[in-house]
Formats: sequence, C-alpha cells, structure tokens
Amino acid sequence: QVQLVESGGGLVQPGGSLRLSCAASRSIFSPYVMGWYRQAPGKQRELVTTITSGGRTNYADSVKGRFIITRDNAKNTVYLQMNSLKPEDTAVYYCNVALSTREYWGQGTQVTVAS
Repeated sequence: QVQLVESGGGLVQPGGSLRLSCAASRSIFSPYVMGWYRQAPGKQRELVTTITSGGRTNYADSVKGRFIITRDNAKNTVYLQMNSLKPEDTAVYYCNVALSTREYWGQGTQVTVAS
C-alpha cells in the first residue's frame, strides 16, 4: 500500500508560479511511473506529466515549456514546478503512481489561477 499526499496548491495570478509536492508513504521500487493529472470543473481528468523510474518524462502539449516534473528519491517525493500559469490551468491536481500490478492516487490539491 502506498499513500500519496499532495501539497502546494493555492491561488495565483496569471503568469505566476507554483510548486506542487507529492510525498509517498514509502519507497517505491522500479519499475514505476509517477505523474500528475488534473481535473477542471465539468471536465474529465487529464494527464499533465509523468516521469518513469528510468527518468523519462512526458508532458501534455498544453503544459510543455511551462511545467517541469522532478523527483527526489531520497525523500520519496515528486514535484511539479508550474510556471507562466494561465486561468485554464485551474483544476484539482492529483498525484499518481503506477506500479506493475496497481496504481495509487493522492487526494488532490486545488490550483486556482485568477487575477
């Protein structure tokens, strides 16, 4: 069992930055894929970015060049640095880890981009 706890969400003005954190309750052994998803009101949950146990990253076109996913294996934590935020980035952001046999989700953290 893995518990994921997100933090770092909040209200930010357009053009601003936020950094989200996702802390896992224990070490996660490869192979795995960790990622961030988001869900805006009235919309389906969508992929934002992922990072594999080998370090390969993948980004949705809508966030390329603005968002960066990183991880700290010693802290069992993955981060999402969000820059140049837009109102359309407003959503609940969820952390996810996919193992070979199952996946886990965090509870989500709200990000609101508004002036």
